[in-house]
Amino acid sequence: MAGLEENEPEPAAQRADPHGDPFLRTRFAVPARPTVFLRRERLGRHLDHALLTPLTMVNGAAGAGKTVLVADWAAGLDRPVAWLTTDAADQGPGTFWAYLLQSLRASGVPLSAGVGSPADAGRVDHTLLTRLATELSALDPPVIVVIDEYDRVRAPEISEQLEFLLHHAAQGIRLILVSRTEPLLPLHRHRAAGDMTEIRNAELAFTAEEAAVLLERHGLSPPSHAVHALVERTRGWAAGLRLCALAAQQSPDPETYLKEFEAEHTPAADFLLAEVLGRQSAETQDLLLRVSVLDRFCPDLANALTERTDAEPLLAGLRQENAFVEYLGHTWYRLHPLFGEILRAHLRVRSPGLEPVLHRRAAGWLRRRGYLVETLGHAAAAGDWEFTAAALVDDLAIGRIFTGLSTEDLAALFARMGPEATGPCADLVRAACELSRRDLDRGLTHLRHAERSLAGDGAASAAARLSCALLQALAARLTGSPRKAELAAEAAEKLRAEVPAHLLDEHAELTALLLTHLGSARLWAGRFEEARAALSTVAGSRGSASTALPREDSLARLGLIDYLDGWPGRAERKALAAQAETERFSLTQPSASGIERLVLAAVAVDRDELARAEALLDAAADSHPGMRDPVLEAGRAVTTARLLLARGRTRAALEAAKPAVSADVDSPWAQGQAALVASAVHLAEGRPETAAALLGSLADGQVACAVGAARARLAAGRPAEAIDLLDRAHPAGRAGPAVTVRAALVRAQAADAAGDTATSRRLLAQALREARPERLRRPFLEAGPWIRRFMDSAPLRQLAAGWLTLGPPPHGGLPRPEDRLPRVVEELSGRERDVLRRLARMMSTEEIAVDLYVSVNTVKTHLKSLYRKLAVNRRSDAVRRARELGLL
Repeated sequence: MAGLEENEPEPAAQRADPHGDPFLRTRFAVPARPTVFLRRERLGRHLDHALLTPLTMVNGAAGAGKTVLVADWAAGLDRPVAWLTTDAADQGPGTFWAYLLQSLRASGVPLSAGVGSPADAGRVDHTLLTRLATELSALDPPVIVVIDEYDRVRAPEISEQLEFLLHHAAQGIRLILVSRTEPLLPLHRHRAAGDMTEIRNAELAFTAEEAAVLLERHGLSPPSHAVHALVERTRGWAAGLRLCALAAQQSPDPETYLKEFEAEHTPAADFLLAEVLGRQSAETQDLLLRVSVLDRFCPDLANALTERTDAEPLLAGLRQENAFVEYLGHTWYRLHPLFGEILRAHLRVRSPGLEPVLHRRAAGWLRRRGYLVETLGHAAAAGDWEFTAAALVDDLAIGRIFTGLSTEDLAALFARMGPEATGPCADLVRAACELSRRDLDRGLTHLRHAERSLAGDGAASAAARLSCALLQALAARLTGSPRKAELAAEAAEKLRAEVPAHLLDEHAELTALLLTHLGSARLWAGRFEEARAALSTVAGSRGSASTALPREDSLARLGLIDYLDGWPGRAERKALAAQAETERFSLTQPSASGIERLVLAAVAVDRDELARAEALLDAAADSHPGMRDPVLEAGRAVTTARLLLARGRTRAALEAAKPAVSADVDSPWAQGQAALVASAVHLAEGRPETAAALLGSLADGQVACAVGAARARLAAGRPAEAIDLLDRAHPAGRAGPAVTVRAALVRAQAADAAGDTATSRRLLAQALREARPERLRRPFLEAGPWIRRFMDSAPLRQLAAGWLTLGPPPHGGLPRPEDRLPRVVEELSGRERDVLRRLARMMSTEEIAVDLYVSVNTVKTHLKSLYRKLAVNRRSDAVRRARELGLL
């Protein structure tokens, strides 16, 4: 294998990473095998397949033997291997690729200087990856690249970039990823293509035969049943077997010792305490016990816990001795997990009451240095909830409770906070947690407590007051109170100047959430332009995981505004963009609000894609509780009602359009949309005057309502009033095609009724041209049977071809699939179909009433509605028309 050419000069750009730090050469070195090592041939043979496939995954739990397996295999190859051990401390794509390029060069891969190296730790230029892929694709044999501990790579774009390299380097690379977790690569594609080798946890586990050989290498020869019991207990975990073997070596009765491993007090714990901790000096033992409360530590943090200054040399010594202390790079360390667990248990016995003190010291040190997540964990472990809440609030991080990234973790953390924790920060956190679950009563109670505390506390931080303004805006949004949302936004704007700029930059989610709440409250109030201004600011902001949820929500609500304005295509594009935001960062339901699915469902209804609309409505039901505001509830109600109406379930539609939305003020558009559904129901049931009256007061303020009112008045036999309404509303200049198409159809029907066939045909052509790009089918299906005879003309048939079903062909013959008859204006209800079937059997009105167990007047009402929907005046015509339409 090629090693590191230490004596050869390197270009300056290749001696340092993008941070300017020298490359850590140990990250390019193939790890050494342990002194007692068992080469498992079955795994080696499987790993040989890595030479034939572009990608290999070695995936298993910590201590499963992944790295040792690959390192031993790599050492036995007759060609160079580029090895890179990732570092959790540098997550940026630029640093990752700088190290990978250096690994390739260190292994002897002949990369030209033209490939370059990233200069920015946080990004890598796409052209660099292109140049690298081009050069690697020319290699024969392919270069073998091992990336160890790939689970430390968090940036999703790194995985995307690796996939790009794999795809474009063709057969010039064999990439082996060693990881505890699934990488963010499209593994399903590689599996389907058969170009991936996989070795996973189950395969890494020791068999009983392999465990027996391993124990024998340690000088142990237990009977077969003892080996099987040990393998069953450890599930073949390599590290557990080795610890057992090491512990058993110290016992005069190894067989008995191995049996004790199954007892409550594990031999591994005894071994680690006696043989690792017991051999250290008193100062080192004290350090190890104290740092055992930490997930990771550096010398300064360790000194804060020991209240001494000797951590740096002690840790360096422990690392050199391989005393279960792992070096993470950049002065950070961690304990072996099993060792750390045992040390914590020992600390509680040796020094009762010290553990919470250590957590409190760690929280103070971490907070001063900006490590918020670790600060919260240690402060909570110390039981200091006032400190914990203040750390979250004063860091301006309270918005993370709502962003979907930390919601569950923070909710679980603060669920342990008892009533004894007092102060404005504790109340703000309680309010945020309750509001995130949409428990308005409890949330508003805590918020009022916080408001009173802040009002009487002149020393309260600006961050606490700004956090309070955020929660006030959210509460206003959830309660449908636009005025309160405006007041909260005004207060927040003033407070922003008092908050350190770096906090606002680090927590962009707070501003994004605030504007989203404000925009949604304005949307509820029907102030679409003002709402669009606030929501567009969020939707157009720089993309990051912390702001993905408010960006998704803002895009979806912008889509709702477009839909309400009659632009279904625009609405659909924004809704799809909203979905992409949360999918991009794997923020799946119920993190998202679900508004985008409602918008897509509403568009699907307009396109008469009713099954898709129903599926989208079902998916939208699983939304984040904290996002279920009046806008969402009203939108769901109206969309559900319109779907039911399209399916002819008029009574159900009427009920669905009247949801119990709790809001401080009424929403004009929600009232208008509900009135449109109710009006359509009354039209369907033969009450055009009632339908017109419902929309009368709304026609002046909302174009869609004006068009609906015009349609109702036309059905009531008042065409002049209908046209006058349309002239005053002027939809062509104020609304999109979902409204203007319906307006054109009303005018066309009025012209047809007046005998002006040419105008009617011209208006129908105009409506078809406007509807075709948007695939708007419902307006034509709702227009009534009068439209069918116009559709027989060749020009209109051509405009409808391929997206809207037409009447039968004019010259006879079988209709083409695209020429099926359109449905009636409103689909028949179940009871109307019952009456229609009995009409076909020549039953009288009285006979139908007896057969259906209803009154004669009820049957007459159904007959009147049937005649109107089928555009006929007599029974025989109704039966004939129903047969033409395939209803009988």
